[in-house]
Amino acid sequence: MEHMFEHFFAWFGMPSVGLPAVFISAFISATLIPAGSEPILFGYITLNPHLFWLAIMVATVGNTLGGMVDWWLGVVARNSFKSMDEPSNSRLKRWLEGWGPKLLLLSWLPGLGDPLCLAAGWLKLPWKPCLIYMFIGKLLRFVIFTWLLTLVPDSYWHQLGRWLHLI
Repeated sequence: MEHMFEHFFAWFGMPSVGLPAVFISAFISATLIPAGSEPILFGYITLNPHLFWLAIMVATVGNTLGGMVDWWLGVVARNSFKSMDEPSNSRLKRWLEGWGPKLLLLSWLPGLGDPLCLAAGWLKLPWKPCLIYMFIGKLLRFVIFTWLLTLVPDSYWHQLGRWLHLI
């Protein structure tokens, strides 16, 4: 796997140290596994501020692909449970079908985003618009949150590190 990442990043002329961790953490955090990718992304950008946009794009692609795994799992689950009766008047179902793939602009929300992606797959919403809206939502999230974290003074992070070291 490491060789694959090295080859991939070399192909595009990108640094191969740290970016695979950004990609993998973003991918995993977008699946149903509870994890956060922001600390790794922020740490990488703090150490490499000149790679801000590259790191944001790598995290966004990883997070979007993880969300598409959730979408695909929804499709698989629906196909596996064809014989089950589906509530036709479910408020969530009507809401998702009404908004369609645009609702995946919210796929970045903690606790709600992963189930939204799964539900989009379950409802067999078209994958291309789902991918596009998911990408836009996740990109905006990474840009806004990372930018906000860069506004926090370094002294705060140093004090937090000292406090956590005491625990």
